[in-house]
Amino acid sequence: MYYPEEIVEEVRLRNDIVDVISGYVKLQKKGSSYFGLCPFHNEKSPSFSVSRQKQMYYCFGCGAGGNVFTFIMEYENYSFVEALKLLAERAGIDLPEIEYSKEAKEKADLKTSILEVNKLAAKYFYVQLKTEQGKTAYTYLTKRELSDETITAFGLGYSNKYSDDLYRYLKTKGYSDDVISKAGLISIDERQGVYDKFWNRVMFPIMDVNSRVIGFGGRVMGDAKPKYLNSPETIVFDKSRNLYGLNRARISRKPYFLICEGYMDVIALHQAGFTNAVASLGTALTPGHASLIKRYVNEVYLTYDSDEAGTRAALRGIPILKEAGITARVIRMDPYKDPDEFIKNLGAKAFEERISKARNGFMFGLEMLEKEFDMHSPEGKTAFYNEAARRLLSFEEEIERNNYIEAVAAAYHVGYDNLRKLVAKTAVQTGLATPAARPKQTVNKDRHKEDGNLQSQKILITWLLEDEKIFGQIKKYITPEDFSEELYMTVAELLYKQYEAGSLNPAKIMNHFTDEEEHREVASLFHTKIKELTTKAEQEKALKETIIRVKNHSIEHATKMLEPTDIQGLQRLMEAKKELQDLQKLHISIG
Repeated sequence: MYYPEEIVEEVRLRNDIVDVISGYVKLQKKGSSYFGLCPFHNEKSPSFSVSRQKQMYYCFGCGAGGNVFTFIMEYENYSFVEALKLLAERAGIDLPEIEYSKEAKEKADLKTSILEVNKLAAKYFYVQLKTEQGKTAYTYLTKRELSDETITAFGLGYSNKYSDDLYRYLKTKGYSDDVISKAGLISIDERQGVYDKFWNRVMFPIMDVNSRVIGFGGRVMGDAKPKYLNSPETIVFDKSRNLYGLNRARISRKPYFLICEGYMDVIALHQAGFTNAVASLGTALTPGHASLIKRYVNEVYLTYDSDEAGTRAALRGIPILKEAGITARVIRMDPYKDPDEFIKNLGAKAFEERISKARNGFMFGLEMLEKEFDMHSPEGKTAFYNEAARRLLSFEEEIERNNYIEAVAAAYHVGYDNLRKLVAKTAVQTGLATPAARPKQTVNKDRHKEDGNLQSQKILITWLLEDEKIFGQIKKYITPEDFSEELYMTVAELLYKQYEAGSLNPAKIMNHFTDEEEHREVASLFHTKIKELTTKAEQEKALKETIIRVKNHSIEHATKMLEPTDIQGLQRLMEAKKELQDLQKLHISIG
């Protein structure tokens, strides 16, 4: 952690979670909590809960949760330190100098310098566009029907035709060759010396979600190659985890994104009013992109070029998006090549119509697959249906799979029952439905058992938080070491310390973690769904069974790890087994 714990806690205490989240989400009080529509996934019924008492939020729909720092990190896509600074400023708290290790300080300083030099370069390119030297570039953009307002909004610019122009400018501002090189703005070799990475190109600043310039794309205005040139990856620029236009698209708050192939497509769509357009940065769509998109929407419309390469890109992207839990639809641009051409020729209203007629991603994939078979021959049709059946098996949920079987049957004029039987037969043939006990099933059973043990540990942590009486009854038998996951053990240690000190404060526990994913997981530990039981006796029985499962798993794990010569370990194990016997006789009361 970069800041002392007492400072972090002071910032948290001075930022009431209900007040902060109310600035982003409309909340209504229900009982002791506040509810609203979750900003992290699309929903019609409020499942997003904010507790003033616990100073935590949790969405029972998508599992997002944490304290006030987590919310800012997830909503604004900030790091922990960035969220801390924002909330400190909101509360009027002056933060002390960050406590860095030497290595961390060097890395942070380099990151800051690269962001500074990128910002300066973007301003320089923008100014160059409006000079006499940039006239050709400016004319190119206006001929592409971009307005001055759009050019300014996206910070478009021009890199001069002199190959060391930017380099000489940045040197006058005091930046070293090392920093300029690590920003990806220059190249250095023995024969040519130092020269700019970009020259005589229209420049597109690439910004992260917080509108900081992290890199550049440059486009030639003639026939030179490459047509587009992107910054190399740097400490601030990872192509597989950033999307062009996301800084603007994320605040459109539309329930879906339009995913394009290029910068000009994004800009043209934004200018036409489609402010939820983004594009990958000279690379195919990656799981990193899908994970980033999932933070904001659950549905995307692929607006890739209508040529063969664009079709292939769409087909590659659909399963990646599906794996991340994102529904993909495909918009066809025919008879035009891309969204930019389409908008110029047919306008925004026609594009809106194309959106409404977008093809379901799976069905689009089948349409493209169909072209590979001779659908006029019985053999070709049969082969196509067999491949379609194999693809239908990718839907793990039976109800979803049956819905798609119905849709495919209707689209290709084949009986629903016949297609369903073919899917079932294919499942058996591929081993997905074989009932025989195979070695893999043992692994699955172990995995299921492990998942069950972790679920018991999560339930116990939630129960400890919900009912303070439980801790006094079980602390003799259950220790933090009985939790097998490192994160669970850490949370249990902090929770036990708070109980011993008489100051239960779950939101403070989250200050111990700075990673957004850890925040989400810790929040889930505090909000594990406990099966609703009608009577107090049933609840006490279920709690006791949970405690015994946690202790029993701890003993089993310790037994597996025990060295035969470890006498002290053996003694501890015998004591633990005695505690388990005592636990089974113990009556645990709740409420």
